[in-house]
Amino acid sequence: MRVAYFDCPSGASGDMLLGALVDAGAPLDAIAAALAGLPVSGYRLEQRPVQRAGIAATKVDVPLEPGEQPHRSLSTILGLIRDSGLPEDDIASGTAVFSALAEAEAKVHGVEIEAIEFHEVGAVDAIVDVLGVVVALRLLGVEACYVSPLPAGAGTARTAHGEIPVPGPATLEILEGLPVRFEGVGELTTPTGAAILMTVVQEWIDQPVMTVERIGHGAGRREFVEQPNLLRLFVGTTADSPERDQVWVLETNLDDLPAEVIGYCYDLLLAAGALDVFSTPVFMKKNRPGVLLSVLAPESVLPTLEAILFRETMTFGIRRYPVTRSKLRRQACTVQTPWGPVQGKLGWRGDQPPVFTPEYEDCARVARAHGVALREVFAQAQRAYMGSTVPS
Repeated sequence: MRVAYFDCPSGASGDMLLGALVDAGAPLDAIAAALAGLPVSGYRLEQRPVQRAGIAATKVDVPLEPGEQPHRSLSTILGLIRDSGLPEDDIASGTAVFSALAEAEAKVHGVEIEAIEFHEVGAVDAIVDVLGVVVALRLLGVEACYVSPLPAGAGTARTAHGEIPVPGPATLEILEGLPVRFEGVGELTTPTGAAILMTVVQEWIDQPVMTVERIGHGAGRREFVEQPNLLRLFVGTTADSPERDQVWVLETNLDDLPAEVIGYCYDLLLAAGALDVFSTPVFMKKNRPGVLLSVLAPESVLPTLEAILFRETMTFGIRRYPVTRSKLRRQACTVQTPWGPVQGKLGWRGDQPPVFTPEYEDCARVARAHGVALREVFAQAQRAYMGSTVPS
């Protein structure tokens, strides 16, 4: 699998990300050609060699014609992206970046998303930076992205709203729940840089195990005395390509709850969108026996699941943290048994033989309907699969 790893010792911004991708071999002419259908005008894409603390790097600029940039709403920007003529996957990624920016700004200002009018990140150069990164990743054939924990910076920064503390409120909203280092001087990670990485990155780690084929350096605008203002990019391959995704874990310690209530919570949490719910016996303060209740879920349903946990368990606190899953590829599979069809699923990785697992609910239905042992239904389903042609 072809992967990209963004090493961000001095933070991340849209132009740093794009500069690193161009420095690693994404042709700027091809990026410009792909963006030619974007219904905006008055800009150019330029690259120039620079040095940061003696290290050669690429700086990508988007010079604009003189004149004030209009403020744009989320719907306006998404309309521009939809009309760009880019491939659907590029449009989806660009839409996700600006939706994340709008959600963060709306939360910071306490307004509805459509009331947000972008200033800096709604300008043409920011739109080009975002879509340029998406296109460059595609041109390099990148299938998965990783990034180091981000330094968010410190101090203050001047914006259209005046002087604000660093890290900026919108940047912090975007990076909520992700690894952040509160260090450095000034704004190191911008909202645009944070939103791009949140959208394209699968895992936030110190460094993946990979075979490095290309290295790129994207330069930031300022020159630092303490360290090079660079973003490093490694492009290469990993040994295999398991499916990966990022999900969240919610967990809470319980020591004063009847077992029936915990079982009741299982049903509520799974019905509300949890991927899995499980409990572990633990010993708590004063050696009291208790239960660690854990929930695995996508980010979109976390507020609903937390509301259930607070209401039903009366816990005083819930921990949450992101985790990355490596998954088998899977597909549905139906086999014929002496009692009729039974549903199951196939799971496989790489060129390894697939594993067939009958679905419990379907096996239980057949067992009840025909008065046979559940274990016999499972065994017959496995035999039926072994005697069938393995789907590709």
